[in-house]
Amino acid sequence: MCNIWQGEFPNVDTGVDGYISTALVRSFEPNGYGIYNTSGNVWEWCSDWFSPEHPRSGQKRNPRGGRRGESKVTRGGSYLCHASYCNRYRVAARTSSTPDSTTGHVGFRCAADAW
Repeated sequence: MCNIWQGEFPNVDTGVDGYISTALVRSFEPNGYGIYNTSGNVWEWCSDWFSPEHPRSGQKRNPRGGRRGESKVTRGGSYLCHASYCNRYRVAARTSSTPDSTTGHVGFRCAADAW
């Protein structure tokens, strides 16, 4: 379960999942790692700079983005994702957004490296 567009995109979001916009954290069950809302709801900003070649070039395990760029990586999809439109509401989904962008379907998650 995740918060995505349900219904006829872009005309009617039926809100079958209980939401037609952003959902509160813990609105759905956590994943197997105990993390909430990693797919759907809002695209999540990452610290990495976006590159269309990533991760084909460079490190394969926990790859890092470049030192600079024009757009930041966003992951996970949002409540505006629908099977007929973007169908990228999954953790591995990645796209980009410029640092000066603001929308209701982009957010961030505070996290720290494990090491």
